[in-house]
Amino acid sequence: MVLKSQGEIELMHAANGLVHQVLDSLTSMVEPGVTTRELDRAAEKIIRDAGAVPAFLNYRGFPATLCTSINDVIVHGIPDETALAEGDIIGIDCGVLYKGYYGDAARTFAVGEIGKEAQNLLDTTRRSLELAIAAVQPGGRLTDIGAAVQKHVEAHGFSVVRDFVGHGIGAALHEEPQVPNFGPAGKGPRLKPGLVLAIEPMVNAGSPGVKVDPDGWTARTDDGSLSAHFEFSVAVTEDGPLVLGSEQPERASATG
Repeated sequence: MVLKSQGEIELMHAANGLVHQVLDSLTSMVEPGVTTRELDRAAEKIIRDAGAVPAFLNYRGFPATLCTSINDVIVHGIPDETALAEGDIIGIDCGVLYKGYYGDAARTFAVGEIGKEAQNLLDTTRRSLELAIAAVQPGGRLTDIGAAVQKHVEAHGFSVVRDFVGHGIGAALHEEPQVPNFGPAGKGPRLKPGLVLAIEPMVNAGSPGVKVDPDGWTARTDDGSLSAHFEFSVAVTEDGPLVLGSEQPERASATG
């Protein structure tokens, strides 16, 4: 695990700020009729205009700037001419490389009016991320994070994906350690100030099973149920978790 200096964390804060700028900008575009390719082109323009590089484009052969994952797609959906429809949900995962450091975040958006189950899934997944971040405490254990996600998600009748996990992040997009969204608390390495983690619960409305399309990327729920994905990059500090990318980086709380 690579611990970052304060200066490196500040650079990562800037990189993640750009990621959140992209996601904020796409919020107004996510509506019925827009294609995922249009979202991708808009994101790439914002990133390049800021002097950064899309982190996902050509990463291990991935062909786009964004991962756009609609309805039963969990992660790694490839932007194309598919148009969004009223009632869809779409997970948008974005990464950038800026001044030598990576930013990575994801949100799942509602397309117009969505059903009750879909809204509950989004709310539960987002809250599980908040609880996971609150578990990022200096001296705590790595598995405290996943335990917080699993407890909340399963209490609401949903399931946690096992096949994909969060990760360390810094001068590389994926660093050690892996950050599962499940498992018992109190296990694994100690969390030390300077560690930065991309924490990303992926939650299915049905079973946790996954199947991958012939394109080798698009990962779907194996039972066709809906899936949601939220992600923040978070630094461990002496005072607790620091969410990177907002104007005033947030310190998470388990209350509320």
